[in-house]
Amino acid sequence: MTTGYVFARAPLRVYWELTRACDLACRHCRAEAIPSRHPEELTTEEGFRLLDQLVEFGPPAPHVILTGGDPLKRPDLQALVEHGVSAGLPISVSPSATGLLTRERVLALKAAGVQAMSLSLDGSTAEPHDGLRGIPGTFALTVAAAREVVDSGIPLQINTLVTSETAGDLSEIHRLVSAIGAQRWSLFFLISVGRGRVLGQLTPDECEALLHWVYDHSRDGRPAVTTTEAPHYRRVVLERLKAEGRAGEELRHHPLRRGFGIRDGNGVMFISHTGEIHPSGFLPLAAGNVKAQSPVEVYRAAPLFTALRAPERYDGKCGRCEFRAICGGSRARAYAATGNPLGSDALCAYEP
Repeated sequence: MTTGYVFARAPLRVYWELTRACDLACRHCRAEAIPSRHPEELTTEEGFRLLDQLVEFGPPAPHVILTGGDPLKRPDLQALVEHGVSAGLPISVSPSATGLLTRERVLALKAAGVQAMSLSLDGSTAEPHDGLRGIPGTFALTVAAAREVVDSGIPLQINTLVTSETAGDLSEIHRLVSAIGAQRWSLFFLISVGRGRVLGQLTPDECEALLHWVYDHSRDGRPAVTTTEAPHYRRVVLERLKAEGRAGEELRHHPLRRGFGIRDGNGVMFISHTGEIHPSGFLPLAAGNVKAQSPVEVYRAAPLFTALRAPERYDGKCGRCEFRAICGGSRARAYAATGNPLGSDALCAYEP
């Protein structure tokens, strides 16, 4: 739980995949995106209804992140943002860095009331980033778009994929993200789904060392450094604070504490382009569909979600770990490796 939230009642974040259409060809794409839109995507009216239903979680409203594919491939993106904002939902947008992301679009999204935007940057120079994204020139477009977002006054988050291929470049990417002026830098630890199955994972020991590096840089000021699909970073922070004799009052005010317990299905919900309700975008198990069911009811009562919110039911070391309540491991990675969403996260080096 985090301040104002009981995760059995409401998620902190809802990711809505507006479309799987995208003009990039990223080697790690979870959605295995293609250039054209799917005919069974949620319509504009179905999207309005979904946003209205999310308000029913009650205050505080979940933060809704409009993602894809590329949400800019939806001609009704602006209308969806405006509808969500008017309904009282915090809205962020996660577009792709293509020719569609112009200065005019950034300013229009700002006028519509978006609270933040995120862009992906997977290399400190063009060669590694464009090699991963599959389209030459994407690095330059990303850096230019990032500066437009910052100049517009919209808070910017930069997302960076962590694999064996990108790990050695993270220090230089960190310098670039700082120079751009992003408020947050989120390191996404690879889940082997979609096209990402062909990329290399870190070893558990390499991951542990990197998480300690993240902790060291988290005190640099802006950008705030966070992790995605590596909830064991919370354990690392607790261990470091304890070793430094600062685990008391400082922990109560530490920004990471707000995320304690958040994991796939516990504080997180994902809506696919066709309306399927998942615990996250990287855990491809559906518990319902918003075209026929209330996302509020599915999140609160579906057996898949309730099981994921009970870490005492987890198998292996995740189930017996003393940090299971605040961490719980990546449920998506456990499923990708074992076929069991209640299994152990093999990327964690800690032995309970």
